[in-house]
Amino acid sequence: MSIDIKAPTFPESVADGSVATWHKQVGEAVSRDEPLVDIETDKVVLEVVAPADGVLTEILRGEGDTVLSDEVLAKFAEGAAGSAAAPTAEAPAAAAASADDVKASPAARKMMDEKGLDASAITGTGKGGVITKEDVMNAGSAPAPKAAAAAPVVEVAAGDRVEKRVAMTRLRKRIAERLLDASQKTAMLTTFNEVNMKPVMDLRNQYKDLFEKSHNGTRLGFMSFFVKAACEALKRFPVVNASIDGDDIVYHGYQDVGVAVSTDKGLVVPVLRDTDSMSLAKIEEKIRDFGLRARDGKLGIDEMQGGTFTITNGGVFGSLLSTPILNPPQTAILGMHKIQERPMAVNGKVEILPMMYLAVSYDHRLLDGKDAVQFLVTIKDLLEDPARILLEV
Repeated sequence: MSIDIKAPTFPESVADGSVATWHKQVGEAVSRDEPLVDIETDKVVLEVVAPADGVLTEILRGEGDTVLSDEVLAKFAEGAAGSAAAPTAEAPAAAAASADDVKASPAARKMMDEKGLDASAITGTGKGGVITKEDVMNAGSAPAPKAAAAAPVVEVAAGDRVEKRVAMTRLRKRIAERLLDASQKTAMLTTFNEVNMKPVMDLRNQYKDLFEKSHNGTRLGFMSFFVKAACEALKRFPVVNASIDGDDIVYHGYQDVGVAVSTDKGLVVPVLRDTDSMSLAKIEEKIRDFGLRARDGKLGIDEMQGGTFTITNGGVFGSLLSTPILNPPQTAILGMHKIQERPMAVNGKVEILPMMYLAVSYDHRLLDGKDAVQFLVTIKDLLEDPARILLEV
């Protein structure tokens, strides 16, 4: 029985996608729910899986092709027995590639010409598979001198200037467009403050074991405190939770907080819905789930749409201070940073305290500095006395 393998159904906000990677080849045996192909949109990478046990009989859309919603990508034979993996549609072209298509450093290419060697028969050990001088020397018919054999293999031969050009992914292009759009079409300013993290750290250390035991292994992190503090501050300053739509201001009666997650393919922002009604444990559980699925490319488009406010944490990479860029059409974004011990004046005495710089970037077209600063100070006050988060005071 032949089955059409189709692209996912894209939402209205996504016009099309690109075939990123075929995981299976024509003629290769496939089990039900095994990944067949990844489709990359400007928001997320979507996985298309096998509908049943069987075999791919034909690939209609190759890697890099643009595809529309529900477009047929391949033909699949249900129940058919697969054989050894057959070449993909692109393999014949690769096999037919000439020696001129093989990547090699200039010095290596010159040596191949002098020795009369075929570039396609040499395996490159340089970055990105580039053939180096050492690769050519090792591939020569005559044995290489002992001194050369003992020398360590280097990535690029001295004096060579190797470059590699790759196409920007659809997701990276979309990220670039949105960041540039935010910079050019908003009146973005950033205000800074610092927060003493000792009260939150003491509370966490006191209850983290009991918290994890009570909530089925969910660990108590710092992000849940920031989400709850931001949620309470957004309720007190509704304009920070608003957005601009043309000549209108849209005030949102709910707090949907996006949490920026870094992946190999770029930054994605899944959204925690109705954070006002979420517990600390639920927030931690959802954030961990977002991180794992973002790493595996399994976040859905609907999980990254909407959002009234965003939190980004550069501190996990060691950033001490930065100015986060707005996530349009949102009005503001909170930037967390590295916790670092610093000498602070407390009641006329110097104490060493774990401090974190906080940054709020905001759209000055909608937010005045007074609102932005008071919003950030509210978050600071709630974190320095975390009981206020639970009491909502």
